[in-house]
Amino acid sequence: MFDNKEHTNIDQLGEFGLIAHLTKAVECTEKSTTKGIGDDAAVLDFSGDKTLVSTDLLLEGVHFDLRYVPFKHLGYKAVQVNLSDIYAMNGTASQVTFSIGLSSKFPLEAIEELYAGALLACKNYQVDLVGGDTSASAQGLVISVTSIGHAKAEDVVYRSGAKEGDLVCVSGDLGGAYVGLQLLEREKRIFLENPSIQPDLEGKDYIVERQLKPEARRDIIQLLASLGVKPTAMIDVSDGLASEILHICNASDTGCRLYEEKIPIDPMTYDTAREFALDPTVCALNGGEDYELLFTVSQSEYDKLSGQSDISIIGHITDKASGHELISKSGKVHPIKAQGWNAFGSKD
Repeated sequence: MFDNKEHTNIDQLGEFGLIAHLTKAVECTEKSTTKGIGDDAAVLDFSGDKTLVSTDLLLEGVHFDLRYVPFKHLGYKAVQVNLSDIYAMNGTASQVTFSIGLSSKFPLEAIEELYAGALLACKNYQVDLVGGDTSASAQGLVISVTSIGHAKAEDVVYRSGAKEGDLVCVSGDLGGAYVGLQLLEREKRIFLENPSIQPDLEGKDYIVERQLKPEARRDIIQLLASLGVKPTAMIDVSDGLASEILHICNASDTGCRLYEEKIPIDPMTYDTAREFALDPTVCALNGGEDYELLFTVSQSEYDKLSGQSDISIIGHITDKASGHELISKSGKVHPIKAQGWNAFGSKD
C-alpha cells in the first residue's frame, strides 16, 4: 500500500547503493554495540551476560497483505514482533538485523517507508540496527529480522519452568489483533468489489492498531523486575492463548486450568467480534498476533501481582494427568486445543 506518485526505480541505485541509501540515517547508541553496519559482521560485547537470539521471516501474501498494510507500519511491526521473543525470555533486546527481498514492482520510496518504520521501532525500544541484507525476490516482499539481546544467566526464563500450583498470568488483553484483521479483510473485500467505497474503520482504532502496529511488552518485563517477580515460565502470545499455554505445559510436563471469565478482552474487541458473529473467547484463544506475555509465577507472588491493572491472573498449572482445561463462564469444562496460526496452513 503506497500512494506516492513520485517513484524512483531501485535499479538506479543497485544493491550497494540501496543499502547505503537506507542505512545512512542509522546511529548506534547501545553500549553493547562495538561495531554496527559497515563491516562484514557486527561486533557486540555483552560483558558476561547470556546472549539471546531470535529470527522471524515474514512473507507477502502469507504474513501480511500490502493492500491494507502501510509500509511504515509493516517495518515497525516486523521489528517489534521479533523483539517480543527477547522479552519473552526475560531479556533486554539490544540489536536487530533487518533483511529484505523485493521485486522490481517496489519503488525506492516504498522501501524508504518500510525502513523508516523499522528504524522507528528501534528508536522506541532503544535497539541498534547493526546489519542486514537486500536481495531480488520473484515472490513479492520478503522480510527477515533477527533480534539480539542479553540477560544474566539467573534471569533467563524458559518455557519449561512451570510447576504445579503456579499461577498463570497474561499481560494486556487478547483477541484484538485477530478481530482487527477480520475488520481489515472485510473492508478489503468491499473495496475490491467496489473501489469507489472508502474503508469504514471509524471508531475501531484500537483493534486496527492491535493488528497493524502492535507493541512488544518490554514494559511488563520492567514492571516484573521492579516488583521483584521472576516468572517460572514465559512465552509471547503470537499464535493465540491456547497454543501458547500448551507450549508452556508441554515444555514443563504439566497440565493447566484456565478460567474463561478471567481472560482479558477489551470491550471493542468483544463488541466487534459479536458483529462478525464470532465468539470473543475463541478469538482470544486462537486468534494470535497480540504479542502479550503469558507467564507463570509461584503462588507466593500473588500479592505483588493482584493489584496490577495490566496483568490478569487467568488460571493455574496442574499436574500433567489433569490435562489442559478451560472452565467456561457457565462452569463447564472444555479441553484446550491449539487451533491458532499454523505456518503451513493446517490447524493443529
